[in-house]
Amino acid sequence: MIEHLVKAPQELAETHNQVILKMNGLSVMKACVFTEKLRGSLFLEDHLLLFVQRGVYSISYGGEIYDVRPNEMILLKKAIVVQYQKTGDPDGDGMMEYRMFFLKDDLLREFSRLSGIKPKAPAASVAVSVKPVNERLLKYVDSLEPYFTEPDGIDEHLIKIKLLELLFDLAAADQDLMLQLLQLKQQARSDIPKIVEENLLNPVSVDDLAYLSGRSLSTFKREFQAIYSMPPRQWIRERRLDRAKELLMNSALSVTDICYMTGFENSTHFSRAFKEQYGISPAFYRQKYSFA
Repeated sequence: MIEHLVKAPQELAETHNQVILKMNGLSVMKACVFTEKLRGSLFLEDHLLLFVQRGVYSISYGGEIYDVRPNEMILLKKAIVVQYQKTGDPDGDGMMEYRMFFLKDDLLREFSRLSGIKPKAPAASVAVSVKPVNERLLKYVDSLEPYFTEPDGIDEHLIKIKLLELLFDLAAADQDLMLQLLQLKQQARSDIPKIVEENLLNPVSVDDLAYLSGRSLSTFKREFQAIYSMPPRQWIRERRLDRAKELLMNSALSVTDICYMTGFENSTHFSRAFKEQYGISPAFYRQKYSFA
């Protein structure tokens, strides 16, 4: 079975070895897991700051592999798919411990306003890199422990205040990191066909594609229509269904696997869209036309 792409933070489930603080759309996750090697894929709905305390969290994105080790961090923009591998500390009973901070554009705008720091032009964008966590940031992470042990007793505005504190600490830690932080909401302008083709089979929304292309939603829709002579939502849906049809005919993958492989969020939505487009269900289409 094809691995289901997990949306983060939306689909990150709370278990006995991880705790998620969620308030007013803001999310912070603490995880402590036993693992030799655990692989998977994440679609980032929000910008992500990852801190590793034990073990190694390896991230594959954009043709590069980033190994985040103890007392290191990495900052990633939203609306991208990353592959990961978690490797426990061989000298610490195979345990891995990390924190995930999910940062929304509204929070970044408020930080920019409060700090008075203005981002540079997108052309001066800073490359993704693994950074050391300094003493100030280590103490910040420690300061969150009481909130993870008593999540129900936290005031609804406190998570926002703590995340703003984090952004100020990051800005003070490293000049390049501060610029990368401010540029998260200011993508460089990119070629629309390139962005669309790269993300066609990922679970991206039209809003996500607009962000990745460096355009406002209205500008993206207008330019997309001029290129493809069709609204983006309709064009993307039809191309995904075309790909699904090919897989149904020429592969032995299950309907559920094909659903996730072609960018649909669930099999019910996929089956309904397929039937609207082709007049029959995916299962019946395979039965009638499959060459696999």
